[in-house]
Amino acid sequence: MEAEKWGRRIRAYRKLKGFTQEGFAKQLNVSVSILGEIERGNRLPTRDLLYKVAKSLNISIAELTPPED
Repeated sequence: MEAEKWGRRIRAYRKLKGFTQEGFAKQLNVSVSILGEIERGNRLPTRDLLYKVAKSLNISIAELTPPED
């Protein structure tokens, strides 16, 4: 459940900023399959990856963090 929330937010922000999955994965230095697993909620992103995602999207970690239920 937690992984799904992170994945949905990462995918939404990636699309909002105009990145393709392939281009974004390359910028993050991860494989497309790993990014896909994260976006589908099958894998939790590491803390390091979250910082890279936020920096690449020019947003804060707080903006990226899913809201608490």
